[in-house]
Amino acid sequence: MATGFMKNTSRNGCGRYCIALALFLGIGVLALSARATNVGLAGIIGSKAMLMIDGAPPRALSIGQEYQGVRLIAIQGESVQVEINGSRRALKVGQNAVGAESSGKDARAVLIADGQGHFQTTGAINGHPVRFLVDTGASTVSMGASEAKRLGLDLEHAERGLSNTANGTVTTYRLRLNSVKVGDITLSNVEASVLPQNMPAVLLGMSFLNRTRMERDGDTMTLTQSY
Repeated sequence: MATGFMKNTSRNGCGRYCIALALFLGIGVLALSARATNVGLAGIIGSKAMLMIDGAPPRALSIGQEYQGVRLIAIQGESVQVEINGSRRALKVGQNAVGAESSGKDARAVLIADGQGHFQTTGAINGHPVRFLVDTGASTVSMGASEAKRLGLDLEHAERGLSNTANGTVTTYRLRLNSVKVGDITLSNVEASVLPQNMPAVLLGMSFLNRTRMERDGDTMTLTQSY
């Protein structure tokens, strides 16, 4: 059942949603820092929250979904938990919050486990979008050859090695990535490995994770940049 966005409407189709919309449009004229994000909760429809980001029209986000640095963490009745550029905020219908972009040691990334308990998230390598799978058993950020090709990585000058797999011994490549970005965290000079077989996602291994503080709370994992 819809709440907030559809609930308590009057015969002319307005009600709480119109009040909230007017409130947010009024707030939108306030001057904000160029590094800040203004987020308001216009309403809730089933398992989706209608979020207004920087004065834009309401956008429906599902739990775990992220848009323009805003991630929906949870829906609790007529309130939600959101992550705004690494800062967690609670919002009720008609409320808004401002989150400044994090940087340096304060940078964070919040990941939500999928149905199999795996932590996957979107991010970037050298500015190119990728899909990451957190793997604490991988010593480095690891990917398949096709992904390395898509990212334009130079394997000709990479360090070669051998790795034992179920299909026998294969040649692997080790190199350094200029940048790896997950959430608000951007790390430079990250060691990576390229394997010959294709992989469904890039493994976010310990060469990245060791430079963060990992905290897990149920289905939520928070990474905080440590250096």
